[in-house]
Formats: sequence, structure tokens, C-alpha cells
Amino acid sequence: MSTIKATNNITWRDFLIRTALVIVSVTVIVAVLPRDNGVSFKIEKGRPWRYADFTAPFDFPVYKSDEVIKAERDSMLRFYEPYYEFHQEQAGMSVRQFTKDYSQGIPDMPGDYISIIANRLNQLYSQGIMPTDDYKTMSKDTTAMLRVVRGKSAVSVNVTKLLSTASAYEKLLADPLFEPYQEQLKKCHMEDYLAPNLTYDKERSEASHRDLLSSIPLATGVVQRGQKIIDRGGIVDDKTYDTLQSFLKESERRQKNETQLSMTLLGQIIYVTLLMVAFTLYLSIFRNDYFEKIRSTAMLYSLIIIFAILTSILVSHSLLHVFIIPFAMVPIFIRVFMDSRTAFMAHTTLVLICACILQSPMEFISVEMLAGLTAIYTLRELSSRSQLFWTAIVVTLVASATSFATDLIKANSMTGIDFGGYNYLILSGVLLFCSYPLLYIIEKAFGFTSNITLIELSDMNKDLLRRMSEVAPGTFQHSIQVGNLAAEIANKIGAKSQLVRTGALYHDIGKTENPIYFTENQSGYNPHDGMTYVESAQVIISHVTEGIKLADKYNLPDVIKGFIATHHGQGKAKYFFVKQKNEFPDEPVDDLLFTYPGPNPSTKEQAILMMADSVEAASRSLPDYTEKSIRDLVEHIIDGQVAEGFFRDCPITFRDIQYAKTVLIEKLKTIYHTRISYPELKK
Repeated sequence: MSTIKATNNITWRDFLIRTALVIVSVTVIVAVLPRDNGVSFKIEKGRPWRYADFTAPFDFPVYKSDEVIKAERDSMLRFYEPYYEFHQEQAGMSVRQFTKDYSQGIPDMPGDYISIIANRLNQLYSQGIMPTDDYKTMSKDTTAMLRVVRGKSAVSVNVTKLLSTASAYEKLLADPLFEPYQEQLKKCHMEDYLAPNLTYDKERSEASHRDLLSSIPLATGVVQRGQKIIDRGGIVDDKTYDTLQSFLKESERRQKNETQLSMTLLGQIIYVTLLMVAFTLYLSIFRNDYFEKIRSTAMLYSLIIIFAILTSILVSHSLLHVFIIPFAMVPIFIRVFMDSRTAFMAHTTLVLICACILQSPMEFISVEMLAGLTAIYTLRELSSRSQLFWTAIVVTLVASATSFATDLIKANSMTGIDFGGYNYLILSGVLLFCSYPLLYIIEKAFGFTSNITLIELSDMNKDLLRRMSEVAPGTFQHSIQVGNLAAEIANKIGAKSQLVRTGALYHDIGKTENPIYFTENQSGYNPHDGMTYVESAQVIISHVTEGIKLADKYNLPDVIKGFIATHHGQGKAKYFFVKQKNEFPDEPVDDLLFTYPGPNPSTKEQAILMMADSVEAASRSLPDYTEKSIRDLVEHIIDGQVAEGFFRDCPITFRDIQYAKTVLIEKLKTIYHTRISYPELKK
């Protein structure tokens, strides 16, 4: 027999696959579940205590806050003195080497100066010479002290009393006795005979550092077992906050040393396994056809795993209230692509898994179960995006009403209810508005250009880009440079850098049709010399329309076509327009013959590309590259674009434009290596 049939027409192969699904799901979920034995309440300073009266279950110290400990450590470290060992033998070696090298004397210097220089070297070494880098670091604080170890004794010395190799050399040359012979001394390379004789003693320094920090007490007192810490509804002040945080820290420390950790892990494995097996059995009995579609099963189990992981992260790190997670997304996705019953079962499984790690599981279960049921009911059929909008609102209202009801059950009065938790339910409702674009991505990919697609389009081996590099190398280099500038601006103002970089690579592809007519591709011959200004302008303008044709031919995304069409907006081919006006002032000029077809930029990224393109092209014609010339160029071009209204249709702000100017100026200064003008030495 090739296969043995199991009950309900399930083969052993199917059984193994479903068992593997359960095992993988349980392994991933249990791996991320926190194992803190249920101590997971959220502490909010200045807010009412939402839980029951809290009494210390054991003795524990009240630890200082991290800020207090840091301040005390910073204060204590002012007295820290690193250890440096004094090497007496270094002076002897250097002096002996000097007298050996110049045993015949130094040219143009009296013979007795050898012994004088040797004496000065001994004096410098006796003062103490540190490595130059160490000296520069420590001498920034003129009060800094270090301990110089000489044999078995260590003496505190102010760093300003010591020398570096550089300052020792300067001090030697500055000796009044050597003033007439400085040139001769420089030729002797006296720096070769000045080596550090104070070296950092890492072992002693680190031990001293540890001893200094260990002297700081980490606790301010002790809470005894049975001592009341806070009542329900009480305000969590600074002292109570530190006490509760200390309890959590001590609980975590104790649990790491107890065998209960393994018991908690075993319980979680059993609990999650039972839930995932129950869910898998439901699918096998009622929705067996879903197992025939890998996409369906992958989405079902992935949603449960992902939301369980998110819950575990929030609980483990106490980042935000768990209610901020839009759990209703799970039944929304499953209801749209599958059916209501499966959506309810998956949501129930997820909620029960997440509930086992929360401090108040019943409130969580009641709120999320009713929210999920509401989402399923309101999305019986999805026919318009407005349904998701109303679903998000209704789910938020039902979740808030359920939470309010549970609060009324536990609270003695309205004043005992903490309404701050409802903010997280509202934020969760706002996140539910993301359901539509996520559904759109899951259902179909057309009309959306991901970053992966943009990166693929940026490959220089793509046909269009490779052809541009071959027939229009100047334009190709210009496009790369524009892409780099535009991406820097996008990163600065929070736009899509990868999108604008890719758009920049393709914005001038129309120039590949007539590359010789564009100055960056010319090498001496200019075909415009034999043309009228109108003809020249038409050729220049045509690179936009030719670019759109090429984009259509090579099936580039619409978002890339937008950069091609808008990078000049509805501006003019100014060079030829001004030439025409100046040389034929009495003749009427049809502005449309010199105007790009547009439209003007409609997105922030298109505006960025227009600015970067114009500035980069104009910067190549600057007579000199100084900071002033670059700044004036950038200001002139971008202010002109603003004045002409190129950015009226796009959501770019004056603040964004100012940032763009700053980035362009700094990047162009770097590209063209602007430097200060050095003065000439007067003879």
C-alpha cells in the first residue's frame, strides 16, 4: 500500500503535515512567551493603581532608580584616578642612544652640548612623558588627576604637571640655551629620543574603577513581608513607583533561581498545544479544503503566531498596554478571504493564548472576544472600503463599552475607574484603519511598488540604464549624482529615499534618443550651433515625452513615470528662451514653444528630484567652487522654483525646502572639495 488512510479521509501524509504545523506553531509561540509567573502589571507614575490592594509577599530591598544611580556614579567618578606606571629605564635607553648616535658631536654646535642635551632629556623623562593621545584626552580637564606608580608607591599627579611626547619635544626646542641652534636640533630628529615613560596600567585602573563604583549603595531601604504598598485606586507617586519597580526586579531575580521556571514552561507547552490542536482539528473536520491551499494555511497560522509574538513583546518589556494591538485585524483578514466560522475560531485561539500571560486575563478575553465578534458581524460582505472604516469605529466602541462594564464590576465608584486605558483602545481602533491597505496587499499586488521592486529597478544592468551608460554617459553620471543628492534630502525630511533615488536614475532616459544635443554628452561639437532657438528648445523639451514613451515600452511603474514627467514641471527651456528674447526683442515669442509639458510635481519626492536635478546640472557650470558660490547657486535656483509655483501642488513645506537647501549645499561642497583660500607668504 502506498498510503494508509486515516479517519475522515485524511492520509498519513496529511496527518504528518498538520502535526508539523502544530509543532512549529507551538514552538515559536512558547519560545517568545514570558515566564514571569504572572507578575506583569503595568506601573504608571502619577496614575491610579488599577489592580487590587498590593501587599509585599516577601522581603525585598527598594532599589534606587537608574537615574539616581547614574548621577551618583557620575559624581563619584570625579574622584577616579587612572594608574600609569613610571618606567625609569626609558630615560637611560633614550639618552644612551642619543649619545651613541652623536658621539662625534652635532655639526655647527659646540661639543659640550651633547652632555647638555642629554641632561635636558633626563629632566624631561623625570617629569614624566605620556602617550600624546592619552594626554590630549585627559588634559581637556585641567583638574584631572592620575596616579603615577613608581615601584611600590603611587602618587597622585595633576595631568598638567606631565608632558606628552609632542609637548616634551616643544619644551626641548624652547630651551633658551638651544635657541641659536634650533635648526641643528631639528635636523637631529630629537623626537626619536622622546618616548612615553608613563604607560596605562589597565589592571590597576579597572580594579580602582570597580572599587569606586561598588562603594555606591544600590538600595535605599527594605520592604518587609506583609507591608501594604498601595491600595486600589491609589496614586502611584515617586516612592511607590520605585518600590513597585524594585518588587518586579526582585521577583525576576528570584524566579531565575527557582525550579518553577521549568514548571511554567511545561504548563505553557501543554496549554498552547491543546489550543493549536483544537484549532487544527476544527480545520480538519469543517474546513479541510483549506489545507489544500498552502497560502490559506500559511496565513491562518502566521496571523496567530505574529500577534502572539507582538503580545509577548509588549508584556515582556512593559512597552505599552496590550489593548493597543488591533487583534480584530485577525478575524477581519480571515473573514474577508475565508469565512466567519474560521475567523471566530482563529480569533478565539489567539485570544486564549495571549490571555495566559496577562495580569487581568478575564478583562482581556471579554474585550477582545466581543471586538472580534463585532468585526466578523460588520464584515459579512466587503463591497467598499468605507465598510472597513465603519468596522474600525464600531469595534472601538464595543471594546470600550466592554472595558467600561468590567471596570464598573470591579470598581466601587466612578472615581475608581482609570479612563487612561481607553486611550489604547482608541489607538487600536486607529490601527484598524490599516486593514484595507493590508488586505489590498494580500489580495493582489498590482498598483503597488514595493521597495524590493525599486531596488530591482535600480540595478545598473537593467536594459534602460545600461543603454544610457553606453550612449549617454554624461547623462548617466548626472542621474546617479542626482539620485544621491535626492536620497540625502529625502532621508533628511522623512520622504521615501529609495523611491526618489530610483526615480532619479530614470528621469532623463529620454535623452538616450538624442544624446548629442545635451551638453553633458558633448565633446566639442555642438549641433545646436546650426539650429534656431525654437528648434533647439523643442529638441531639449522632447526628452520628457521620449522618456515617457520609453517608460511605457519597458513597463516601468506609474510612480517612475511621474518623475520623468515632472522633473522639469511646466518650466521653460530658459537658455534658449532668454537667447530668443534677447536677440529678437521686437519679435513676439510663443512661450509654449519653450515650455515643458509638465505637470508640476505632485509629491514630495517629485519636488525633491526637481530641486536636486536643477542644482546638480547648474553646479557644473560654476566658474569656481567656493562655499559662497555654491550657496548662492542653490538659493537662487530653488527660490526661483518656489516663486514660479512649481511646488504648489505637492505637500512639501517651507521647512522641508530649507532642509533641502542645506543638504544640497553641504553635499556639493563635499563633491567639489571646497576649501579656504590660503594666504601667500610675504617675502
